[in-house]
Amino acid sequence: MGSDASDNGLIRIGQTALHRWREALERRVGANAATCLQEVGAASGADIYEAFQRWFPMHTGLDDPGELRADRFGEVLSAFFSELGWGGLQVARLGTGGLELTSTDWAEAAPTANAAYPTCYLSAGMLADLLSRMADAPIAIMEVECRSRRDPQCRFLAGAPETLEAAYDAMNASRDYLAVFGV
Repeated sequence: MGSDASDNGLIRIGQTALHRWREALERRVGANAATCLQEVGAASGADIYEAFQRWFPMHTGLDDPGELRADRFGEVLSAFFSELGWGGLQVARLGTGGLELTSTDWAEAAPTANAAYPTCYLSAGMLADLLSRMADAPIAIMEVECRSRRDPQCRFLAGAPETLEAAYDAMNASRDYLAVFGV
C-alpha cells in the first residue's frame, strides 16, 4: 500500500502459498476446509478494515469513509485491494438489497485448479467482515462464480444474511437466485 506498507498491520504471503494452503486443508479436512478458511478470512476483517481506514485519507483526500460518495465506493475499494495484491474489484448494486463484487484477477482464485465449486473461501469471510464493519450491519458474502472453476471472473454477492440465505436456497432449488435481490 505505497509508502505505508510496512505500517499497515498486515503481512503478505504469495498467491502460490495461499493456493497450497487451501489445497492442504481440502486434503486434510475435506469439505470443512471452506468453513475453516471463511473463519480465518472473517478473523482478518478487523485488520483489513483498520488498514483501509489508514489508507483511505491518503488516497481519497477524505477523513472518514462515510464521507465517500456511493458512486466512488467501487473505485476506492478496488484501488485498496489492488494495492494489497488481492486484485481489482468491480462493485455494482444488485437490485434493491445487495452488491455484486467481481474480479478478473482475484488472487485467491487458482485458474488451473479446475474446481467443481467456487473456492475463494478466505475472501468470502474477509469481505463479509470488512463490509459488515463498513456498513455497521451484518453482511454476508456468497461466491457464485470463480476463476478456480474456470469461470471468467470471481463474482461475490453481498447482502443481509437472510437475503444471501434465500439466494443460496434458490440456487439449490435451481431457481433464479437473482430474483431474491429484486433483479
